[in-house]
Amino acid sequence: MRRIQAGSALSSFGLGFTVPYLYVYVAQVRDLGAATAGVVLAVFAMAALVVLPFSGRAIDRRGPVPVLLLASGVAAVGAVGMGFASNVPAAVGSAALLGAGTAVLQPALATMIVWCSTPAGRTRAFAMQFFLQNLGLGVGGLIGGLLVDTSRPSSFVLLFSIEAAMFLVLAAVVGTVRMPGSPALRDTRPSGGAKGGGVRALLGHKAMVQLCVLGFVLFFACYGQFESGLAAYGTEAAGIEPSTLGIALAANTAVIVAAQFLVLKFVERRKRTRVIAAVGLIWTVAWLIAGYAGLGHGSQAMATAAFVSTYALFGLGEAMLSPTVAPLVADLAPESMVGQYNSAFALVKQLALAVGPAVGGPMGAALHGPYIVTFVLFSLGITFLAVRLGKQLTPEQNQPSLASAKPSKVVARHEPVRESESAGA
Repeated sequence: MRRIQAGSALSSFGLGFTVPYLYVYVAQVRDLGAATAGVVLAVFAMAALVVLPFSGRAIDRRGPVPVLLLASGVAAVGAVGMGFASNVPAAVGSAALLGAGTAVLQPALATMIVWCSTPAGRTRAFAMQFFLQNLGLGVGGLIGGLLVDTSRPSSFVLLFSIEAAMFLVLAAVVGTVRMPGSPALRDTRPSGGAKGGGVRALLGHKAMVQLCVLGFVLFFACYGQFESGLAAYGTEAAGIEPSTLGIALAANTAVIVAAQFLVLKFVERRKRTRVIAAVGLIWTVAWLIAGYAGLGHGSQAMATAAFVSTYALFGLGEAMLSPTVAPLVADLAPESMVGQYNSAFALVKQLALAVGPAVGGPMGAALHGPYIVTFVLFSLGITFLAVRLGKQLTPEQNQPSLASAKPSKVVARHEPVRESESAGA
């Protein structure tokens, strides 16, 4: 488990070097224009949408380690290619490889964590992964900011080369993990294709479908707004200086790092759906504070403080979600579909991150009042959907600590309910 977590942190560290600067690199450093930069970012996202529907089945059939090794190699090639991309075809092709490779890493790593953990231990394992990933992104972005120089394309070659090296390090570290033989795998290790598996079985699993809907709203209302709608709203409505956006993002990361393990004990002792419902209420307050920043009549200093506080409250909610949502996806997955469930949820997240900026960006820039009202309602919707999901879960799924002293029943409890079985009952 330590090697899996270390590899995950190192890959995030590499991503932190380049993700904040991808648009500037393509548009200004390589002088390919804003339109090309937009296409590159779109291709990066679309590549993920293309590969994720197929990656889950590959993980379940071949195992997460081979899939992760292949994805790491593809991502490394894409990163190197992006560093030397001086024309449009090279930039677009490299973005496709980089987007496809990085998209598959998350469900593969999540499946490895599932295989190497017990239901009771997954909460802490996924919390640790989220903590290390955010720490890696933050440190990588900080160091990358010190190395980057928009007047020297060679500085970006260095950044993308470091990113590629981190993907290869991830492959080397995780490649040493031997999944078979671990006592923790008895109830979660896939045993081959199950009859009735695949997309049809997943769509027939009511609890998983509801969790995917809830996940879309979560990512749409938070992550999908960070660098698009909320940033546009802050600069246009609240008069926030662009440099303050960096401070707000830093506050978000700082709260995540500081609060992650402080909230972990609180989360472990409570029902998962109640924790998610509480996050919806916290984010409702965050959006109301953002409304004050842009629509209130206070001083500029108060508006700035309120805007930074919004990002900080989002961070608190994220720290509560990380040990809650990902383990729940794993605990809902049948024995032979762990990879497919993780990939399906990753696909939902990617869709939300694609739709979020497209909807929130224009609203945040021009429709200030409706923008805040819309996302206050979305946040309240999170609470509603979480309470509704709780009715579909078993007590152990909703609160794994209840079963911590019992043998794991993950596989037996998590098969999707089929209509024929329901009718027979």
